[in-house]
Amino acid sequence: MQMKLKQALNSIWDYARRFVKWLAMACLIGSICGVVGGLFAMAVEWVTHVRGENGWLLYLLPVGGLLIAGLYRLMQLPLNIGTDRIIETVRSQDRVPILMAPAIFASTVVTHLLGGSAGREGAALQLGGSIGAALGSITRPDRRNDVQRICQLCGMAALFAALFGTPMTAAVFVLEIVEVGLFNTRGLLPCMVSAVTASLVAKLIGAPAEAFPLAAGLAPVNALTALQTAGLGIVFAVMAILFCIVMHTSGKWMRRWLPNDFVRVAVGGLAVIALTLLVGCRDYNGGGAHTIVEALAGHAKPEAFALKLLFTAVTLSAGYKGGEIVPSFFVGSTLGCVVAPLMGMPAGLGAGLGLVGVFCGVTNAPLASLMLSIELFGSEYLPLFGIVVAVSFMLSGHFSLYHSQRFIQRKLGENE
Repeated sequence: MQMKLKQALNSIWDYARRFVKWLAMACLIGSICGVVGGLFAMAVEWVTHVRGENGWLLYLLPVGGLLIAGLYRLMQLPLNIGTDRIIETVRSQDRVPILMAPAIFASTVVTHLLGGSAGREGAALQLGGSIGAALGSITRPDRRNDVQRICQLCGMAALFAALFGTPMTAAVFVLEIVEVGLFNTRGLLPCMVSAVTASLVAKLIGAPAEAFPLAAGLAPVNALTALQTAGLGIVFAVMAILFCIVMHTSGKWMRRWLPNDFVRVAVGGLAVIALTLLVGCRDYNGGGAHTIVEALAGHAKPEAFALKLLFTAVTLSAGYKGGEIVPSFFVGSTLGCVVAPLMGMPAGLGAGLGLVGVFCGVTNAPLASLMLSIELFGSEYLPLFGIVVAVSFMLSGHFSLYHSQRFIQRKLGENE
């Protein structure tokens, strides 16, 4: 009896000790990443405003590309290093180059300043992962590699939350994307605490959060809208597959045809300039958040989703930095805005479903996608978002934005 009591007390003490340790570590990572992420968000917002006031900056995009290539060469980092490397190191427990943090920060700001078509949340995963891994590496726990891996996930969640203002989505997303079908429950507490802390710190220092409003009362949730949403889910799954294919194929072709980093990034910059002049507007430069807001209000050009995909593929495959997540929001929301009325649904609601559906299809993160729909749009249409996430997740197959994403559990069983 005494032995069992002693074992129970030891177990309680062990849990309490680890709880306090992870609470402190998560708050530390969240605070640091909240400051860095807040400054990053403010920098991107500021340069976006500057670019809007000075259209001539677009013509310096090739020069900015050369600076980015030179920076990565100086830091001895391959220009094509990105989120895939972060995901690989989470699984392999290899060291993350700490120089990735300043490199991705500076290069993403330059890309947005000069009109490259990219997001910023992909950069946040790289920036946060490198910071979290660096903080984890200075600890001296018994199982250093395991702790460093969770610290890395905490950093990724914290930076994502600081930039986007959706801490629940951020925490679930990083625990879900590394190995599809295997949710890392051990990291739930520290990642959630880090994400919430970072979000609060970023707001405290005045960092802007992404805001995509969706009007209420657009449509009832009933059997008809459920069927219509399932139909939209099929469209978004196909779009997600196309998005992944275009992004990967364009990068492979660009590196094959233009193996020199400096030549490739300069040619890519010239191509973005030519496309912008050909289209005759600046809607597809930068992240395009204003266009997403317009789509959620029910207004989008029929060709917008295709043009954004083209602009983003050229920008990122050439070597400019940022991320694919906000462009996937752009593509999904504008596509949903156009297709939904054809199926008898409100354009604005279709845009919201498209934003979440395409995001789910390209990242294979259904739980994070549901969290995203709640944190962005509330729970009024949650059953419809649940349907579109389930359909898009299944029908997008094993396509992914991330080559290093591993499918632990296949979406279809072998005997089905």
